[in-house]
Amino acid sequence: MTDIRKTLNTLADAIESIADQPSPEPVIKDRSLSGNKINGGIITNFASAGIKDNSTHKQVPVLAIEDHGIVTPAVQTPLIKNPLKIEGNLDVVGEITAKKLHVDEITADVRNERTSPLEFKGEDGPAIGKGLLWTGKGYTKQFVLQKGDKLFSSEHLDLHKDREYKINNQTVLTQDELGSSVTKSNLRKVGTLQNLNVTGGFIVDQYLFWDGNTQRLGIGTEQPNGDLSIGSIDHEFIISTTDDQNFKLGTWTTGGLSIVTDDTARIDISPNGNITLHNKTSVQGALGINVKNFSNDVDITTAGAVRFQNKKFEVSEELPVSGQYKHGDIVWNSNPKPTGYIGWVCVREGTPGEWKPFGQISS
Repeated sequence: MTDIRKTLNTLADAIESIADQPSPEPVIKDRSLSGNKINGGIITNFASAGIKDNSTHKQVPVLAIEDHGIVTPAVQTPLIKNPLKIEGNLDVVGEITAKKLHVDEITADVRNERTSPLEFKGEDGPAIGKGLLWTGKGYTKQFVLQKGDKLFSSEHLDLHKDREYKINNQTVLTQDELGSSVTKSNLRKVGTLQNLNVTGGFIVDQYLFWDGNTQRLGIGTEQPNGDLSIGSIDHEFIISTTDDQNFKLGTWTTGGLSIVTDDTARIDISPNGNITLHNKTSVQGALGINVKNFSNDVDITTAGAVRFQNKKFEVSEELPVSGQYKHGDIVWNSNPKPTGYIGWVCVREGTPGEWKPFGQISS
């Protein structure tokens, strides 16, 4: 029993002696590091084949690995090769350069500089309804593509004063001139025209009609019957040429014709051709009635009887045997002979009345 007590005391002294001695430094072989040998503490100037630690921050970690991911106040890298997803806001102080940018909405108040066209793409066809929109107070201003391959602008387009609209590099409209290539129009109202040149027919106010095919002008009539026609509801006045290169002037319909001065009729021509001369009438030269050819040695040449001051004068070889005659009418002998008479005079009206010879011719 005494031996056992001595042995335990000796063991206790040995353990106490070992505990008082300092712990020896662990020995780590080169190129061999076990996580079991590292727990806490700060490692400086750490380097590996893929990692190099040059941080001098002793209190605040530059890189922390948490359960939800890596935490670092700043990242500096020239290249990220894999797709990158950012949940949250992205604030870029410098510039962004991208080949293609897909966004649902852009809010910007900056000047945009582009080196390529601004492109709008449709999902399954043309980009209908896409373009430029300006929103804010009032209605939305638009410049967008619509069906039918046309651009729609909800606002006026105002060009600079010396700019022009062109189609196929041809000027079609300037501030004060239509282009020479504009040959057709449906203008409804124009101002004062100068040097107007018209090819083909034209219509003015459904009243003045020019027929380019017949080369006729109608005023009040759409189908003129003369080179110049003036029409009313029932009548038409014409001025035209004839086949023998003469001119004709008058009514195409059965209406009469009046030649007026001072808005007063001077010559009236009835629909059946009767002519009435008003006021004083002067004939400068010889006058022929119902004759085509006559000499100028007399002022009046007529093919039939004449009447003046209500007395009838005619020419015959014999006394009248028919016809209505009045007292004082005279028939001149067309074949006078010596001892005959110059003519016969009606001494009692009737049919043919009573006649007496007068003016005996000497033998």
